[in-house]
Formats: sequence, structure tokens, C-alpha cells
Amino acid sequence: MNILLKVGDTIKTETSGSEGKVESFIGGGGQGEVYRVRIGGNPMALKWYFPPSATHAQHDILKKLVKMGYPDTRFLWPEDLVVSSNAQNFGYIMKLRPDNYKSMFDLMKRKIDPSFRALATAGYHLADSFYQLHSRGLCYRDISFGNVFFDPDSGEVLVCDNDNVSFDGQGEVTIGGTPRFIAPELVRGEAGVNPSIDTDLFSLAVLLFYMFMIHHPLEGEMEAKIHALDLAAMRKLYGTSATFIFDPKNSSNRPVPGLHDNALIYWPIYPQFLRERFVAAFTEGIRDPQHGRIRETVWRQDMVSLRDAIFYCGNCGAENFYDSQMLRQNGTLAPCWRCQQPIQLPPRLRINREIIMLNYNTKLYPHHTSKARWDFSKPVAEISQHPRDPSIWGLKNLSSEKWTTKSVDGSIQEIEPGRSVRLAVGTLINFGAIEGEIRV
Repeated sequence: MNILLKVGDTIKTETSGSEGKVESFIGGGGQGEVYRVRIGGNPMALKWYFPPSATHAQHDILKKLVKMGYPDTRFLWPEDLVVSSNAQNFGYIMKLRPDNYKSMFDLMKRKIDPSFRALATAGYHLADSFYQLHSRGLCYRDISFGNVFFDPDSGEVLVCDNDNVSFDGQGEVTIGGTPRFIAPELVRGEAGVNPSIDTDLFSLAVLLFYMFMIHHPLEGEMEAKIHALDLAAMRKLYGTSATFIFDPKNSSNRPVPGLHDNALIYWPIYPQFLRERFVAAFTEGIRDPQHGRIRETVWRQDMVSLRDAIFYCGNCGAENFYDSQMLRQNGTLAPCWRCQQPIQLPPRLRINREIIMLNYNTKLYPHHTSKARWDFSKPVAEISQHPRDPSIWGLKNLSSEKWTTKSVDGSIQEIEPGRSVRLAVGTLINFGAIEGEIRV
């Protein structure tokens, strides 16, 4: 319950001098409480600190963050410091989180059930947002469930609690991270090791693994044998003896059936490239923190590739993932993971080394057909059905540029904006800067 401010209390921003009112209590955490306020007619969120957290050092951090400005719009960044005429200490205002954004806790508790596409999109946005932060020399220091919200329909992400962000290797170490997300070298208390971009990368990998597997990457047989998860046990499990549950060279910490079923169910669903990335993150990433951690740029590409690999089971409609490893030794495809019925692949588009599955709802974006940075804002192509013959499917040009196609018989055709090219095996599509080939 709220104990710091009351509804109707007057607040004032430190920089602009704008006045406002406290409207309602939103929630509380370890450092303070969050309120809905209105300043200059605009609804905002206010984080107000408990006395032990309202230090001069915290005030200085906030002043620097406000002056610096947000690294990306996905961060609910401190916009101004705030004081109150009715209470001591201070706080800061930030944009309100829309109601459609849900906590990662909701995902873990299965209160929401996002699609694999939404999860892959959220993974991309997480990796990209922290790339924007890290590229400015900043580290977050506390990547975890409680600081990330996402739209379970679109996969868009918002990152909150940015008041502890600091320059890499600088600032007072008041926040070491959230248990289970803290990098092993911090858990072990190694001399001279403080929260940094490298430790952020470990926490990001843990968060991504949690999202896709609904399980922690280090909690397997070793955890099952622990009777009391006290500080000593946690130091061993997440620090001194940290072992990935799917380490290909060490089977001592495998998931236990009946206790860790989420990990056992979800792990084989995903394509080989993603599983290999997690293996690297929690083997080399633990042994060699400086060189073995997976960078945000790698995660971004993996999340885009994961989105592109999705196709649907014709029997139950479940999302499956295309993977060259799907083919068994006898040349048949593995069955659908959900209904265990045989599956049939849709046509697919190969662009360079990337494969995009051409489902009924597939869209291509600028990063598919040009050398543009990843961008999901405006599609440049989509799968379309022939208006008179529903058995004929094509790829519709939504861009402003003309495409050139070449069929297997050598005939060449120009595809004007608004027109479609039929999904015929072997057709080459020149998008301008990049060429793709339709395959089955």
C-alpha cells in the first residue's frame, strides 16, 4: 500500500518548475513507490523514493540521466526530477506504461499466452533496446522480469526502472542485480568485478531463455537436490558451480522430469541455431565473461531469423519452426510438436543465407529486401490470394519500387507496386539491392 504520498498531494518538477497532482497509487518496489500523476494536463508516472534510497548519489544519477535523454523510445526514461510540498525526499517522472503491456511475471505464471511470433518479436526489441543503451557506453545493471513489459499481441517492449543506469564501469554500486539474473562472476563476488555491459549481456541471455523456455537455464538436477535455497546454495547454483541444463559436454545438471517439464518440452521445439546460441551463452558465456557473452547484435539477428522460420501445422494450426535439422535420416519431416501429426512445409523464400517461410500471413520488411536496418514498421511485401482462384497464392509488392522476376523457363516479368508474383518454385525475384528465390 502507498505510504509516501497521498492522492491530491502537490508535486513540482525540478527543472521546468511545472506543478501537478498525485492522482493514484500504482505500485511499490524495493526502492520506492510509483504513482499516477498529472503535470500540465499530461498523465505521467512518478517514482518516489523511500528515505534510504533518496541519496545524494541517486539524485546526481537522475540529474545526469534527465540531461542525457533516453537512448531509445522503448525506455521509460526519467524526464525530470520531482519534489513535493507535502513530503520529504524526491522522485522522478516518466511516461506511463499503457495497459496492454504485461509483465514478464504474467508470462511465467501463464496468465498470458503469446504466440511464438510475439515472443520472437519481443526478443528482438529487447536485444535492440539494450544495444541502443550499450552503444552509448551505458549499462543497465538490473535486467530482470520486473523491469520489462511487453505487448503479448505485437511483441513490442517497454523497459522501466531506468534510474540505476550508469556509464559502464562507473557510478556507485548500489544495485548488483536481481537474484537468478546476476552474472556468475558477480554472484561469486570476484574482486574488482562490478555490474557492467558484460554482466548485462548475461542477464539478457537469462531473460531470453526464460521467455522461450519458461525456465531458468541453470536450474536442473543440482537445484532439485537442494533442500534449502539459502545464500550459500544460491552462490553455488548460480555462481561457483553454474552449469547449463543442456550443456552438451556436462550432463550433471539436466532438467528433472516432473520438476522441470517446461524446459524439457520447449527446448526441442526451437530450431537448432537458437539452441546452439543458448548453449554458447551458458557455457562459453560463463567460462569467459569478456569474450564469450552473446552480443545484442547476434540476438537481434537470431530473433529475426526465428520470426522468419515460423510456419503453421495444417492439422492443429500450431506454430512450428523450419529447421534444416527437421529432416530425418529417411528424408521425412519431424511431426508437429503439438499434435504429432505429419506436417507439410509452405513455400519459402531464400534471400542470401536467410529463409523466410511464406505463410498466408507472411510479410516482408525493408531488412528483407534491402540492406536497411531491421525495421518492422511498414511491410514492403505480403502473401496474397488470387481474387478469382483461391488455390493460387502470390507475393504482393507493397513497396514503391518495381521488382523484376525470372521464372524457371527463363521468362522475365516486371512486378509493379500493388501487383503480385505467383509463388512458383524456382522463381527469382530481384528486389533491387537483393535477390531472392522461391523454394518448396
